[in-house]
Amino acid sequence: MDGITQFIALPYDRTDGGLVPGQQAKCGSPAAAIEHAKHLWKTFGHAGAAAIVCTGYPETRTTVLRTYGMVPNDLEQEPSALHLR
Repeated sequence: MDGITQFIALPYDRTDGGLVPGQQAKCGSPAAAIEHAKHLWKTFGHAGAAAIVCTGYPETRTTVLRTYGMVPNDLEQEPSALHLR
């Protein structure tokens, strides 16, 4: 069942231990996820943000649409690293 698709804007904040994900925001379209990620980074002052697409259930494939600022390098390679809720 790979018809489930979620568009997500995910902010990242810097801590002593590195980058940690913030509260994800589900969006209605890829364009909305990109704009929301940009807004999270510029307006709210997070270290970075990513707009991603998660497709499928239970096996999830992650595609990065756009990143802003500082984000982990392995977003597409390790979906569990996203800490999606």
